[in-house]
Amino acid sequence: MIGRPAGDATSHRSAFRPHARACILGLMCGRFVMATPVAEIGRMFGVQERPNLQARYNVAPTQAVAVVRAGDEGGRRLDLMRWGLVPFWAKDAGIGSKMINARSDGLAEKPAFREAVRRRRALIPADGFYEWRTIGCGDRTEKRPLYFRRRDGLPLAFAGLWESWKGPKGGEALPEPMLTASIVTTDANATLREIHDRMPVVLPESDWDEWLSPDTGLERALSLLRPAADDLLEALPVSTRVNSVRNEGPELILPDAPPPPPAQGMLL
Repeated sequence: MIGRPAGDATSHRSAFRPHARACILGLMCGRFVMATPVAEIGRMFGVQERPNLQARYNVAPTQAVAVVRAGDEGGRRLDLMRWGLVPFWAKDAGIGSKMINARSDGLAEKPAFREAVRRRRALIPADGFYEWRTIGCGDRTEKRPLYFRRRDGLPLAFAGLWESWKGPKGGEALPEPMLTASIVTTDANATLREIHDRMPVVLPESDWDEWLSPDTGLERALSLLRPAADDLLEALPVSTRVNSVRNEGPELILPDAPPPPPAQGMLL
């Protein structure tokens, strides 16, 4: 079932209010949720054959993520790929841990992404994603997680890129190619701007076909990479248990008490 987790309340819808004078820092989007049942994902994205997906509430880099891409004979397919794109020319798969995000600006020129953005575009389904807000300055800081989701509770479709790595050039080939993916980011919209200057590209359904199609020209594909509408997402303060990748479960996205205003000594 798609929708809000049990225990959610509309009173939390506007629980997060940025403190305008707090010292705010943040990390690039590096953790997200994918808990919608695979049958519903298949229906939503128009894929027939689907891998066995478990509900995940704390997906982290280098872990397996669901990726929707164009099928070899038309249509779409859903595969599991490692999060963190490994370019086909890479000498070592370890580079993927640094390639979990791909900035939309300059994609056509960056060696790691310029082939993928032309030929291997994808959608990465997600229920929502986390960002961390640092309250305070200097030695008196505290990181508090926020969960960003659609206001209507429906899944998101991140713009993604994927690659197939067969092993180091000149070295022994892998028994099977390693499929990897990256989430494309763009400038933050008004909802995220107080937390981070970047956000994942959230593609509306009307753009899915064009983004996935190998027939879509590069210039047109790049034009789809824009910030989400300011009223699409909401931010909920959630438990700091999500800070550890070892923690899992639906309780991670239950609304938590909003962070208190910064102490007077923390004001800028």
